[in-house]
Amino acid sequence: MPDLVEWPASDPRFRRSDVTAVVGRGDAVWQRSTLDVLRWGVKTASGFLVDSPGPVSLGDRVIVTARVFRVTVVEPVEVVAVVVEPDRVGFAYRTLPGHPVSGEEAFIVHRHADEVHLTVRSLTRPAPQQPWRALYPILRVAQLVARRRYLRALG
Repeated sequence: MPDLVEWPASDPRFRRSDVTAVVGRGDAVWQRSTLDVLRWGVKTASGFLVDSPGPVSLGDRVIVTARVFRVTVVEPVEVVAVVVEPDRVGFAYRTLPGHPVSGEEAFIVHRHADEVHLTVRSLTRPAPQQPWRALYPILRVAQLVARRRYLRALG
């Protein structure tokens, strides 16, 4: 996902997801959404904690934390792409060792005419380490819940 536009060729080892929702309309929604996405707003508004107080920056290594049923899940990631263009703003990160899954995820705010959209893309597969590898079927369900939250995060 380096350029956040073109997807890599299909790799059967990864599950691919690409979902989009309308955030709203107009310049005010665009301005708010682009600022939020570049400050981890999609993750934090979806219930995750992020240890980075500043804007997303290429090469950042960040710890994202999820709390589910009194269990804390630590998700180390590295930002691998950032795009800031007149009609497209977002970033992608890759998972680091210790993350419950292996892969990449991207959050892109884009607009068409007056309509502002958020697209969330991911490529994931089981992490190589236990217990996460064995828990991958449960993690896939958690990913579906998280994606729904992501799509509502900027609205």
